[in-house]
Amino acid sequence: MIEIRRMTADDVKDVSELEKIIFSTPWSEESFSRAIDNQDNVYLIAREDETGEIAGYCGIWMVAGEGQINNVAVSEKFRNAKIATKMLKMAMRMCQIHSCEDFTLEVRRSNAPAIRVYEKLGLKECGVRKDYYKNPKEDAIIMWRHPAKSI
Repeated sequence: MIEIRRMTADDVKDVSELEKIIFSTPWSEESFSRAIDNQDNVYLIAREDETGEIAGYCGIWMVAGEGQINNVAVSEKFRNAKIATKMLKMAMRMCQIHSCEDFTLEVRRSNAPAIRVYEKLGLKECGVRKDYYKNPKEDAIIMWRHPAKSI
């Protein structure tokens, strides 16, 4: 069974380790610590109950009524189990409680599985950031959801 809950300081080391495996330009433990300490952010973690193994995590920064979706990651072992979708739905609901109605993100153009998840959550492509990603260099698709649908 996978438990999804708010990320705490005790989770940051594990999250940072998974971040290093998944992303070519990973956030540091300090960056995650600052992010979870900010009351305008919602960061969640998914853990496997029996083993305590981290399955995934995500974060949303709330700024002026908009949610910037960041750091969505699922361990390869736990992919295709709708963990990203469940985490994002929960995080978006938590943001909506604070009057955050619109959501945005950037995603690698080549990341078709992630794009499908975001589309299912109501986000739509609305632009491109040329050469946004490094290592390897790639364009980012900008996606938005306005106004937020009921999740």
